[in-house]
Amino acid sequence: MADDAAPTPPEQPAIPSLADLQHWTAVFGRAQQMLLEHGFAFPADKDAKPAPAGDAAPAALPAWADPFALAQASADYWADTLKLWQRFVDPAHAEPYVEPEAQARDRRFKAPQWHEQPVFDFIRQSYFLASEHLMKGVDALEGVEPRQKERLRFLARGFVDAMSPTNFPVTNPLVLERIVETRGENLLKGLQNLLSDMARGQLTHSDATAFEVGRNIATTPGKVIKRTELYELIHYAPTTEKVLATPLLIFPPWINRFYILDLTAEKSFIRWAVEQGLSVFVVSWRSADASMKDVRWDDYVLRGQIDAVDTVRALLDVPAVHTVGYCVAGTTLAATLALLAARGEADKVASATFFTAQVDFSQAGELSLFVDDDQLELIRTLSAEGFLDGRVMAATFNLLRGRELIWNYVTANYLLGEDAPPFDLLHWNADVTNLPATWHLSYLTDLYRDNRLVQPGSIAIDGTPLDLTTVRTPSYIQAGREDHIAPAESVWRITHHFEGPLRFVLAGSGHIAGVVNPPSAGKYQYWLNDSPGVATLADFLAGAREVKGSWWPDWIEWLRGIDAAEVAASGARVPGEGALPALGLAPGEYVLKR
Repeated sequence: MADDAAPTPPEQPAIPSLADLQHWTAVFGRAQQMLLEHGFAFPADKDAKPAPAGDAAPAALPAWADPFALAQASADYWADTLKLWQRFVDPAHAEPYVEPEAQARDRRFKAPQWHEQPVFDFIRQSYFLASEHLMKGVDALEGVEPRQKERLRFLARGFVDAMSPTNFPVTNPLVLERIVETRGENLLKGLQNLLSDMARGQLTHSDATAFEVGRNIATTPGKVIKRTELYELIHYAPTTEKVLATPLLIFPPWINRFYILDLTAEKSFIRWAVEQGLSVFVVSWRSADASMKDVRWDDYVLRGQIDAVDTVRALLDVPAVHTVGYCVAGTTLAATLALLAARGEADKVASATFFTAQVDFSQAGELSLFVDDDQLELIRTLSAEGFLDGRVMAATFNLLRGRELIWNYVTANYLLGEDAPPFDLLHWNADVTNLPATWHLSYLTDLYRDNRLVQPGSIAIDGTPLDLTTVRTPSYIQAGREDHIAPAESVWRITHHFEGPLRFVLAGSGHIAGVVNPPSAGKYQYWLNDSPGVATLADFLAGAREVKGSWWPDWIEWLRGIDAAEVAASGARVPGEGALPALGLAPGEYVLKR
């Protein structure tokens, strides 16, 4: 009878076949060969032992490490761990648990395996529990100087992100499944990806073969009409019969390539501005080499921005230009405006638009946490040849968003063995530029560390002291609500120093997507508040109205409100047809040089 049948013995694991053993032996052999080819050696003596560490006394606890607080924190952690274990082994009698929304929607754990398979659900919840208690421990520290606590919080968050179970093959169910599916080929492909990235000194974020400058990005038609040792000036071809009489001159940051504003055609701010009837000029900065070791901020103001302003004014025979300064170029544009005001030449600039730019660095965010004497000395060492390799700066920015820009790709590229998908913005992000050593060190020291630009007379350009409170140029100030490089609160502080008519716009998203948000995309939103006398960003938000979509239409309406006069798009308004003949087609030569 069926009820009396003997229980079925548990299925025994299959013994690996000879073919299986040969396959995995080959996998490990190929991995070892790849490492050897890239210069990695294996220890010859398998019995070798590390040298003794000595009899040094254990370090004393730091002053802020209150033994009672540490004991209490430890007790709280183990109490919560016990509850978690009880939910795992005896869910019917465990205390009901409601998972926090932030954990439930964490994209690292969106795969159903993390929630449906008990072991991996336990691993996931254990990770969140440990992370929460670690961050609470940092926040609860007493007697710690605020700046030091912010550093500890940043480092703790970086550690938490690095220790995620998604970053390790044995604790990531997707990686384990992929190993079985591919018979370990994913690990070999991942190792190949890792070694390739190590050789080039950068983590791969996008398919390097998918984009080419001048072919499918940076394709807005135009011509280079001027080339100096510092920059190329690009003039874009008009697409309308008439254009605004006052041209637009864009200064992108020299920390990256200018084509962040000219990505694919549908994302290009430059192409859109041309279509709105603007005569558009863009500065393409030269990536630094040893010959630029003595380039200073004065050079970017005088031989860069003011030289370009005067060039466009003379070419088109106009009294003034509209300007845009993005990030560090916006900071520099503020200095340029102050210098022009001091010289009595403020009328050369009809308006200034600031994309996520800071002038007051008192609340400059996490980048400022590590600008101290030790870090400056390290940068000085890294810049011994007269310039800082752009890959160092790129790595710094990636650390600010380590979860998205580092560990996400470690899992995908190295553990799952996937090829990076094509993404124009991340292609641009990896296309780094080098920075002049003298400028970079003074920038970090004078602005991030000492905040001298907002101290009237503290900084001088060409011997002329700067005072931002003398700037009365109409200014459009755009900030990103989620900006991790130039925090919105920091950008807002421009309004505390400029005296001219100002329009502040807070855009959804961050440092890049908050700027590069074409109307056709229908994404994000922005906030406006026209009430007079708004003193703080919090007050601005409290009385702001939200507008769906891109802020670009608001900007062009503001620009036309300054001067709507138009002229025919002919003669010098056509690249190469004026006094400056074309030197070559856009996007030029400097954008292609490492």
